Amino acid sequence: MFWMKTPDSKVKHIVVTSGGRLSLQSHKHRSEHWTVVNGSATVTVSDIVKPMTRGQSIDIPFGAKHRLENLHEGLVEIIEVQFGDYLGEDDIIRYDDIYART
Repeated sequence: MFWMKTPDSKVKHIVVTSGGRLSLQSHKHRSEHWTVVNGSATVTVSDIVKPMTRGQSIDIPFGAKHRLENLHEGLVEIIEVQFGDYLGEDDIIRYDDIYART
């Protein structure tokens, strides 16, 4: 994962292996924009579950529960751009996490 940071934005490269998924989470202080750059992902934002492939993107508003899953063979790679007045990792509210993080 790489990242670039300014006072009100952060850019990350995120890789999810086959069968992997990010935690179901939300944020109080930031929104996010995800662009799939490799593979096929299943993205949940609030009550919407959407398959996404290379070149597609989605906006995740402040407070929305969201998750990315890789239900296919191979890697999924996304570029995540965070926008907000606070970008710390302690802004993550986890609802479901396979790694048992709180």
